[in-house]
Amino acid sequence: MQKSVRLLALMLAVVLGATALTGCGAKTSSTAGTDGANAANDTFTFAQGADPRGLDPARVDDLESGKIIVNIYEGLTKYADDSTQVEPSLAESWDVSEDGMTYTFKLRQGVKFQDGTDFNADAVKVNIDRQLPPKVDDNMPYASFVFGTVKNVEVVDPYTVKINLTQANTAFLANLAMGIASPIVSPKALTDNNNSVMETPVGTGPYKFVKWNKGENVVLVRNDEYWGEKAKTKNVVFRIIADNSARVLALNNGEVDMIDGIDATVVDKVKEGGNKLYEAAGMNVNYMAFNTTTKMFNNADARIAVAQAINTPELVQSLYQGYSEVANTILPTFMPGYDPSINQVQYDAAAAKAGLAKAGITKVHMITYSNPRPYNAATGAALAAAIQGYLQKVGVEATIDTFDWTTYKDKVKAGDYDIAYYGWIGDNGDPDNFLNLLADKDPNLNIARYEDPTYQAMIKKALATPNGADRDAQYAACEKYIAERAVWVPFSHAKTQAAYRPNVDGFVYHVTGSVFLSNVVKN
Repeated sequence: MQKSVRLLALMLAVVLGATALTGCGAKTSSTAGTDGANAANDTFTFAQGADPRGLDPARVDDLESGKIIVNIYEGLTKYADDSTQVEPSLAESWDVSEDGMTYTFKLRQGVKFQDGTDFNADAVKVNIDRQLPPKVDDNMPYASFVFGTVKNVEVVDPYTVKINLTQANTAFLANLAMGIASPIVSPKALTDNNNSVMETPVGTGPYKFVKWNKGENVVLVRNDEYWGEKAKTKNVVFRIIADNSARVLALNNGEVDMIDGIDATVVDKVKEGGNKLYEAAGMNVNYMAFNTTTKMFNNADARIAVAQAINTPELVQSLYQGYSEVANTILPTFMPGYDPSINQVQYDAAAAKAGLAKAGITKVHMITYSNPRPYNAATGAALAAAIQGYLQKVGVEATIDTFDWTTYKDKVKAGDYDIAYYGWIGDNGDPDNFLNLLADKDPNLNIARYEDPTYQAMIKKALATPNGADRDAQYAACEKYIAERAVWVPFSHAKTQAAYRPNVDGFVYHVTGSVFLSNVVKN
């Protein structure tokens, strides 16, 4: 007997409260900017802190890319505006076999890619196959995470596709709704661009790509052939402004309509400029990772000694001034699997000094990023400098190399560091999305490069377990295992924050960090 789509969607739903903003006014039925009087309102400008790494969903893993990608592309499934409940998108319905190993999707008909080619089952197969062996390559950071349990993809007929798994995966439908790896790219565009559309994106979504002026902006225009409700604003510009204060100034001057990546130091300026502040509980974690493949940190005692040198509550209050909460666990408090009894290594400077001396650690090499991140609005440079100060107090000299975000991703992949700074924004509301990072073999995701067969087996078992108390307990056990071994030092869970002009309405700032703009209007 097959399970219904509605039952499965409800099982996968994680009710996170009203953490997405869909605008306070009713949706308008007319398109903004249809005459000269509205021309100024027909372009919406969103400012973020860094360039996207690229615009091919299979080849990026950063939110700067993801915020743009979700407006160009769509996946088989999507999330509800105000939660991670799974809903139909390019797939109208689906069935799951009783053993959870086969997913059969009925696809939406009459949909075209922005290059005029048809969306169908062949397009789905092409998009998944390119992220499976033997076609998958090292520049597809989310492939193993999203499609690691996929055995193969079968085209049943032009609008029916069957996905067979190697093991049951409770998070699979939620994974297919993610804004990275899962969105469907035009097969023609992939063929024309040698399997990489990093600068030539073509999807089925409400906006289509116009141009990317690197370091300046990415320009989109409404897809007037979109199969669903057409976007309400004709043009969308993602403008790149690295400095927090400069972004606020641009907002206050009316140069941009919305910004994110703000921190406590600029909130008053936002309000003084007559603009509005959006805040919600953040589904994220801001952390420091030890490179567990180095001789220095391949043992837990050395990692614990460094962690003991850091006064995390003091650090979080100093850097984030109430706009982030201390991360006692990797999982945010509202996530399934959260266990309040789990604690990280506690601050103890004397124990740290003794442990570091015993381990012979007098110098460490740290790398970090220069720009703000949604989980760390204070920038990686500020965070690393604070840790440098704590280590200095216990007799350890820390050198810091700071890079722009795109370069930093390459440095992380290369692995030349003792300590690196990173964070994670939950993609799908599932605990596996956070805790599987430390079982993944991809160094873009598992930057601690942690490889532990016991932990990997724990994750595999939890992933296959149906939603419920037993599954939650298994993920809590995974988190306790990591905390005891101090693989990461989690610092904080940041509030989701954005600021926008008072005449802006209709955007969806989703709990996953994606920003959906097809319903945005400027009144």
